[in-house]
Amino acid sequence: MPLTETPGTEAVPETRLRWWTELPLILLVYACYSAGRLLARGDVTGAVDHGLAILKVEKFLYLNAEHPLNRLFTSQTWIGVPADFWYASLHYLVTPAVLVWLFRSRALHYRAARTWLMTSTFMGLIGFTLLPTCPPRLLSASHGFVDTMAQYSSYGWWGGEASAPRGMGGMTNQYAAMPSLHVGWALWCGVMLWRYGRTRTTKVAAVAYPLITTIVVMGTANHYFLDAVAGAAVMGVGFLLAPYVSRAAERATAAVRARIAPVTAVSRDAEPSIVSDGCQTSAGEHIPRQRESLFGSGAEPSTSPADAGDGAPAAAR
Repeated sequence: MPLTETPGTEAVPETRLRWWTELPLILLVYACYSAGRLLARGDVTGAVDHGLAILKVEKFLYLNAEHPLNRLFTSQTWIGVPADFWYASLHYLVTPAVLVWLFRSRALHYRAARTWLMTSTFMGLIGFTLLPTCPPRLLSASHGFVDTMAQYSSYGWWGGEASAPRGMGGMTNQYAAMPSLHVGWALWCGVMLWRYGRTRTTKVAAVAYPLITTIVVMGTANHYFLDAVAGAAVMGVGFLLAPYVSRAAERATAAVRARIAPVTAVSRDAEPSIVSDGCQTSAGEHIPRQRESLFGSGAEPSTSPADAGDGAPAAAR
């Protein structure tokens, strides 16, 4: 009787992913993200010039959401402090949580989602390297921005240097504002929650999380509005490139396996195991040389009807 698949059930991928292979991969991407931000510090003067250029473009386009939001966060502690906690924490908590949720509950879609996130992250690292940008909070006070992370540093674990813990601000690149991966990762989380979440709560979170994150990064003076737009654009390009990256990875994996397989086969056939050490067993024997040990050297047992088989004449008496 042929087996039929129940409608609505998800097929299991042919190559099942294991957490002990996925975790090092995720950690590797995060290490590259951190190292890229640290190494790609760029020239401070150039970073400031890039930040001022973004402000000029926004002024030309009549975009000025950063200043009113920053004044609101600065004057209202009950808004500014939660916003700083949001900026310093959720970026590193929500994204891994969504990855784990996809891995455990939506295994069929996990591989594509993970590849999309990694591809976009590496594109963001290229942006940090090629276009170091000074965030609004590091511009001179004449531009009207206040660093809320520094203003409210006594409320949290972060210091006056970025969102890093106190004393570790020098270990991060403070000129990695363009594009905003805070917004990019939040958008990725929102898409995943919207597509694969089944409750109203997940749908609301899918919309609220990237929207609030965009407001937070501008209100805390960590990013310009165009940084947020660039973060969303990077995720869009990463989404388009992810299928090609997946196919390239599959071809590379298949090529490696094809090279390893012949080597493994040869190593298995090179030294065959010798069980009987050159001795052969006959019918009724389980151990080589069993006959010699039972009857002595050169002696043979007498043939009996049981040994001769059915229809054989009995031995003469």
